[in-house]
Amino acid sequence: MVSERDVSAAIGTTAYGSDGESVGTVETFYTDDVTGATTWVSVSSGLLGRKQAIAPAEAATFADGRLQLSVPADSVSSAPRLAGEHLSPEDEEALRRHYAQARATTGDGLGRRNDVDDDERRSGVDDIERRPTVADHDVADRGDGSMVRSEEQLRVSTEQVAARRMRVVKYVVTEEVQISVPIRREEIRIEEVPLDTLDTDAGVVTEGEPLQAGSATGGLAGDSVAGGSIAGGLPEEIVLHTERPVVSVEVVPVERVRLTTEVVAGQTTVSETVQREQVTVDQHPAPRGS
Repeated sequence: MVSERDVSAAIGTTAYGSDGESVGTVETFYTDDVTGATTWVSVSSGLLGRKQAIAPAEAATFADGRLQLSVPADSVSSAPRLAGEHLSPEDEEALRRHYAQARATTGDGLGRRNDVDDDERRSGVDDIERRPTVADHDVADRGDGSMVRSEEQLRVSTEQVAARRMRVVKYVVTEEVQISVPIRREEIRIEEVPLDTLDTDAGVVTEGEPLQAGSATGGLAGDSVAGGSIAGGLPEEIVLHTERPVVSVEVVPVERVRLTTEVVAGQTTVSETVQREQVTVDQHPAPRGS
């Protein structure tokens, strides 16, 4: 028998007859109005699936992506052509007669099973008609004029199911970073000194340390030097230096991340229809003369 899970999975797959021949593509399933069981299946075949046929699904099985029917393929192809989302009792009776004749021809037990199903279906109808409801139970005679009032109550429980699958994924994010870096540079400064001051620095006065040794004279302090003074006065050119930033990127660990779970409590609302009894008093006028 095809289960409710198999009903959804079988739609769109290929149905095969009991003789192993392909019947067509499974289109939809029909359920019994009384019992709710899956009773018939519609399959399509031919060009663009225009040819529709209905086969019994009560003894069908679904496995490995194929629906195995209990009737041969030729009997399905010759079944009455019916359409619509619902099968009337007349439609089902026509189908049962057709497959009963196929059973008589092939000697299988389909007809006997259909007869048994009819008896069970009729018995199920009778059971449903006789099934008591909350308001239909017999009132016991308690002898004190009282009765018991009953009602339906909801019993709600919870079950744990898988909701989502989480995993930790690490990826690279590119961003621009700005950092202020102090930069030093050399500048030319002219200093006036009295003539009678001893020229101990060979005509060049340096305040603080130069960026490079000998940069105050641009590497020319040793050219034409006589008696600690520069011949001919000031040098023709001086090379000034400056600092510039040198950028390098280094990958360093910054933090450790791990995945944990926690339980968060919430509220949800469920609704269902219930029945309850109400007690009323039937009043009837007393006949005159009583």
